[in-house]
Amino acid sequence: MGQLGIEIALALAGLGTAALLAWPRLSRARLWRAGITPLASIIGSGFLILGPILTDSFGTWGIAAMALLCLAGYLFGAAIRTNIARLDEGAHETPLSTGLERISSWALAFAYVISVAYYLNLFGAFAARIFGAPSDMLARLITTGAYALILLSGLTKGFSLLERLEQLTVSVKLIIIAALIGALCVHAGIEWETGTVTRSGMTLAPWPALQLMFGLIVTVQGFETSRYLGDHYTATERQRSMKLAQAIASAIYMAYVVLLAMSFRSGSFELSETAIIDMMRTVSAILGPLLILAALSAQFSAAVADTNGSGGLVAELTHQRFGMKPTYVLLIASGLALTWLADVFEIVSFASRAFALYYAIQSALAAIRSRTAGTGPLRIAGFGALTVLGLAAALFGTSVEG
Repeated sequence: MGQLGIEIALALAGLGTAALLAWPRLSRARLWRAGITPLASIIGSGFLILGPILTDSFGTWGIAAMALLCLAGYLFGAAIRTNIARLDEGAHETPLSTGLERISSWALAFAYVISVAYYLNLFGAFAARIFGAPSDMLARLITTGAYALILLSGLTKGFSLLERLEQLTVSVKLIIIAALIGALCVHAGIEWETGTVTRSGMTLAPWPALQLMFGLIVTVQGFETSRYLGDHYTATERQRSMKLAQAIASAIYMAYVVLLAMSFRSGSFELSETAIIDMMRTVSAILGPLLILAALSAQFSAAVADTNGSGGLVAELTHQRFGMKPTYVLLIASGLALTWLADVFEIVSFASRAFALYYAIQSALAAIRSRTAGTGPLRIAGFGALTVLGLAAALFGTSVEG
């Protein structure tokens, strides 16, 4: 009966979410459409690898670690929301803020390069599981093929076709995540009733644990995409959409990590980029294939979006002197180097540090603009503290194996 209950919960959660996403009142709501892009980016930035990492490294304390990561993401989001408002007001820009804004854009373009490598290496790792046991060589070959497809699409203006799949992949991902959480709820309940739920402690000392959290910032990254939707939405809509996306993502992440902590002890499974598949086999036989589908759809669409974003940013920053097509070639070459020289966990750390630098600069800009606008000193000091936090994460973040 317990296993049947898990399968029923999985089906009901997935079908219920599918029905909700198909509800015209929601799908046509302007705020929801504005929030889809940042939500897809946040959830697609490491949902499947984050749970096993936190459970293995932090045990039950992974719940607190997840809460801190979500809080850090929300606070960095507050800095970006401040910048959205100040720029929309047409506030006077000092030479310092103008220079920092340009540096920030270059930092984001660089972060996109690493994040595409991160997405496609996860894509390769999960795709390789279709053929059986994990294989690093097969995963890297699949990743290389995905890079070739994206490069071909970019050079032949084929991105439009790939981008049309984004709405579909977001829906598929959210439906599968709902099914996963539904199944985990019943599984954790069974564990609780049978008395098999046990607490597990951290396997890291405090400083390495903090460094690892710095190296996981990319898993809650993605909210900054709201800032760059100005052609379609007002400043207020972009701020509200970011808050909505972060609230939904945080709720999903917290439920996911709490349920994993109740169901698995640290050290009870072999940690790898596809560990969640093996962990979920003990919960439901259906979840493994579903998670592979979620990973493939989420990571590939996110890679396409960030490739396009990087190309556009570089073209804008160089005033079209360095076009999008040469940027695609450079991005793919850099990504292939990362693919064959580093593992997925190392790429996650590199991406986290790159985005942390971007968030640090955005926080510094928020402090400068708030001071110019005469905002209270406490808020300015808060943005200053976020600048220091972002720089610390950029300097000291480490990978899981660090």
